[in-house]
Amino acid sequence: MSTPGEGAHEAAAAREPTHWLRLLILWVVLSLAADLVIWFVWYPHLPPGRMSDVAQGQQFDMAVLAICGAPVILFIWIYGLYAVIVWRHRPGDEEDGPPIHGNNRVSAAWIMISSALVLFLFGFGTYQLIVPNGAGGGQGASPIWKPSTVDLQVQAIGQQWVWTYRYPQFGGFETTQLVLPKGATIEFNVTSLDVIHSFWAYQLGVKADANPGVNNIAYARPQQLGTFVVRCAELCGLWHGAMFNYGQVVTPAAFMRWAKTTEVRLASLTRQLPPYATTYDPTVIKTLGPVLVKLGLTGAGGGFYGPEVPVQP
Repeated sequence: MSTPGEGAHEAAAAREPTHWLRLLILWVVLSLAADLVIWFVWYPHLPPGRMSDVAQGQQFDMAVLAICGAPVILFIWIYGLYAVIVWRHRPGDEEDGPPIHGNNRVSAAWIMISSALVLFLFGFGTYQLIVPNGAGGGQGASPIWKPSTVDLQVQAIGQQWVWTYRYPQFGGFETTQLVLPKGATIEFNVTSLDVIHSFWAYQLGVKADANPGVNNIAYARPQQLGTFVVRCAELCGLWHGAMFNYGQVVTPAAFMRWAKTTEVRLASLTRQLPPYATTYDPTVIKTLGPVLVKLGLTGAGGGFYGPEVPVQP
């Protein structure tokens, strides 16, 4: 036989709504809406865009992580707001709350869902790190995973405070222009003549440190025509903020015209440069400074500074 107090608690429990069902419905509806907004509205505009296959892969990765993270964040927000609104203390209510016991089904569901999410993200992240870029995402001179074919090699050379580019397949000419053909698989060989820089072609999704005496390889396949920005992403001295230029993705025919014309135009300067190599020692390249001056780079060249550029201590 129950006491009057127990009877009151049982009656209150009978009148209590099914909170878990309310929370579940709210969570499922809002999570679905959020994921649809992420995929169809937010995802197409996520940086770095889709100018190259690497950039598109990074954009896709962020969209997947956002879709996985949105339900988790919403569950925390929904439960917190629901608790504050529904289970808040009200004036005059001095009774203890109902006793809470463990629920094996809830515990098992929580463990299984969170474990599945973590394992999925582990597998997805590992695959995306290895397969699309492999070790050719700016992680060294000997990538473990490489594209099946490389159509064009471009060497990006960092120097205080400009980028220059050599094209070994076109006589090894060096220029301040970075022009790439659409649809070609590009192998970027990144190095430096002085201090540590970082080659960051943002819209291409390519970022690789430029270390003196080191060749750092990254791959990308441009898939949209247009202009992209190249910046130095490593603090490299007084004019670091001004160390940027612009590259272009053009049609294959336009690229061939530009490359052959530039090869002929710079032939006399190319003969004064050392043969193409993955790294250079600027202290033994006696003609480097004058060549770069003729290219219009009076403030660069691994130790050569023009009169308008202060030498760093």
